[in-house]
Amino acid sequence: MNKIAVVCMGLALAGLALTASAAEKTKIVLVAGKASHGRWQHEHKAGCLLLADRLNKNMPGVEAVVTTEGWPKDDSIFDGAAAVIMYCDGGAGHMVNPHAGFFQGLMDKGVGMACLHYAVEAPKGKEGGNFLNWLGGYFEPHWSVNPHWTADYKVLPDHPIAQGVNPFSQNDEWYYHMRFRDGMEGVTPILTALPPAESLSRPDGPHEGNPAVREAVKNGEAQHMAWAYERPNGGRSFGFTGGHFHKNWGNDDFRKLVLNAICWVAKVDVPEGGVPSETPSTEELAANQDEPAKPGEE
Repeated sequence: MNKIAVVCMGLALAGLALTASAAEKTKIVLVAGKASHGRWQHEHKAGCLLLADRLNKNMPGVEAVVTTEGWPKDDSIFDGAAAVIMYCDGGAGHMVNPHAGFFQGLMDKGVGMACLHYAVEAPKGKEGGNFLNWLGGYFEPHWSVNPHWTADYKVLPDHPIAQGVNPFSQNDEWYYHMRFRDGMEGVTPILTALPPAESLSRPDGPHEGNPAVREAVKNGEAQHMAWAYERPNGGRSFGFTGGHFHKNWGNDDFRKLVLNAICWVAKVDVPEGGVPSETPSTEELAANQDEPAKPGEE
């Protein structure tokens, strides 16, 4: 074999190796909802882009893809996806509700799922039943509540999602008193804390309070703000009620826990010290938000 043939064969093999390497990457699709609350709050697009950036930079075996402005127009973006991450407004207008049949197909295949912040809310009934089956728990109006308060997470479980995450305290709109599957079947609490009584200072309402949650807090019942769920078919899911304030992604432990969870639901091995990621700068956090900054504002 002459030298030219050897070189050509080497280039061909190198090309095959690169193709195989790309094919071996685990595809994760982050679906960002439409603009919602205004600057620095419910920044679905900016949050998804930041999380995807950290995954792509620090997890060589991961290909994180972001789609914005709600449910994608072309469902083919989910082809080959190991996990779907939804960060969007929820409730009756949840972007997945009109596509529940398609999404059920993904769940049947064992595709991973995560819902961040408002994306964990669904109406009681058919949609809530879907979320119990897909996510293991959800925000049920007139049962769950959405106050702003500082949660102190003093103890973390022995679980891949908590690897490398230190106990932390953070102010956020931490939803609690979630509706979980009967007996917590398949559900593992990840973030648990005791909400203060003042977190129920508002009158009863669909999101503000109800007799059941008031009794639970009065009795000192621990509340779960993040959880992992292992579905009967082997699929994995993660619910996270924080994420109202975009600046909270600058908290290294807050961010690491969610990055770990995204990898876990995609069945990517979480590094022993958790997914590494650089602390975002103020400029990076300010980027990609739905509304431009006002004069004199960051």
